[in-house]
Amino acid sequence: MSDESPQATGRSTQAPRTPKSAAARRRQQDILHVAVDAFAARGYHNASLAEIASRAGITQAGVLHYFRSKALLLTSVLELRDRSGIEQTGAERPTGLEFLRHLVATARDNAEREGVVRLYAVLSAESVTDDHPAQTYFRDRYVGLRAFVADALVEACGLGEGDAVRARDAANAVIGVMDGLQVQWLLSPGQVDMAASTELVIDAVLAALRPGA
Repeated sequence: MSDESPQATGRSTQAPRTPKSAAARRRQQDILHVAVDAFAARGYHNASLAEIASRAGITQAGVLHYFRSKALLLTSVLELRDRSGIEQTGAERPTGLEFLRHLVATARDNAEREGVVRLYAVLSAESVTDDHPAQTYFRDRYVGLRAFVADALVEACGLGEGDAVRARDAANAVIGVMDGLQVQWLLSPGQVDMAASTELVIDAVLAALRPGA
């Protein structure tokens, strides 16, 4: 789900080189944006450094000069994805019902960010394969997101500690629906209104969780 997300942990301790000149910084950003398109279109394993280098107008060695490895290039792409979205609300992140409505707004905004949605859908599905360099990123992302949504449901519905498991299960359902909607939307954008469907599901979950439902 390309939406409200905690910062992932467990990433490589290596970092991309920090270019000193403005021209070098622009070149590094150009490589990064080319890599976004390549990974979104073909996934991590099928997108080659040679292809990315060619499209960026430099050599493969030039790409590695800036990013050291293909895996580091991928983590840099994911960090760019995090920075490009509206999810980085930090300490101002809404809570309770406001957070759930924020998810609906995010689904609406994602309809204007096809590249970001495609990147997330492709890499999150691919990350379940053995030794994928983004596996920790997406596992940690779901852990944090699950907690955010569950906490919001507990607050919005006035649930007690005994309802924690039920709230977690409901959070998984909301996240699963949003991720599935993104795939459907990418395949048939004219047939899928991600915001409307997300709102319907959240309203149904709230109605089912509220005491006395």
